[in-house]
Amino acid sequence: MKNYKTPSIFLISILFLIVSCTNQSEQPMDMNNIYPWCIVAYDSLERSPTERIEMMKTMGFVKYAYDWRDRHLDEMARELQLARDNDIEVLSVWLWLNAKGDSLGHLSPSNERIFDILETSQLKTTIWLSFSNNFFEGLTQQQSLDLSTKMIQFVFEKAESIGCKIALYNHRGWFGNPANQVAIIKALPHCHLTMVYNFHHAHQDLNTFPEVVKMIRPYLSAVNINGMRKDEVEILPVGAGDYEKDMIKLLMEAGYDGPWGLLGHVENEDVKIVLERNMAGFRALLAKQPLPD
Repeated sequence: MKNYKTPSIFLISILFLIVSCTNQSEQPMDMNNIYPWCIVAYDSLERSPTERIEMMKTMGFVKYAYDWRDRHLDEMARELQLARDNDIEVLSVWLWLNAKGDSLGHLSPSNERIFDILETSQLKTTIWLSFSNNFFEGLTQQQSLDLSTKMIQFVFEKAESIGCKIALYNHRGWFGNPANQVAIIKALPHCHLTMVYNFHHAHQDLNTFPEVVKMIRPYLSAVNINGMRKDEVEILPVGAGDYEKDMIKLLMEAGYDGPWGLLGHVENEDVKIVLERNMAGFRALLAKQPLPD
């Protein structure tokens, strides 16, 4: 993949770039509204919690979203404590529901362990919740809505008991459809659910994105950005696509003020290099044409 060079811009009080008319490439990034995502499970160097926290400090990140695989759970509690000790906010923790191990009233051992670690660590964060499509195969729209709301109510009660919130995460399939997520949120008003919108799982929305923005804007709590093209490539550096700049612009015009996630989601590559490429691409993309105030 190409490496994309800098300039940066100032994006009102919310965003993260400071601009001047000259020498833009040397301007710093305000990192308070940017976070890395997919940096635990995707890293060819397999960094330890200590090394990962040190990497984020070196890069200037002050918050991140925690993804995981089973092999990381033995060290998760230590990582959460290291983040706390180093003033790095754990913005969220990933939770993936799969019908092979999760059902109404029952979570898989790994997912139960996540709740145990969160409770023991006393981390009050947002759980990014998504479903495998095997929950909804063969179901009607109403059956899918009924099942998803019951499952989310169950997970919400567990999260609420330890001081955590729930955000719905689009990841393909029935549950990845923003319209279905909005229907779930409206069906569970007492849960105060929000949404995480992922560009890399939103290629099906490219033709209707202005309408999607209007629909999801009231519920957004995070947006993970990615290079976007109408082809089979899911993961691209920010700035390497054809649509991401306009997508970000539409979100900002609708009043979304962050936070914004940068992906480390590349197999067999040093995640630090992947993040640096996305940060540089984001700067270059935004510098081409300032986004609206």
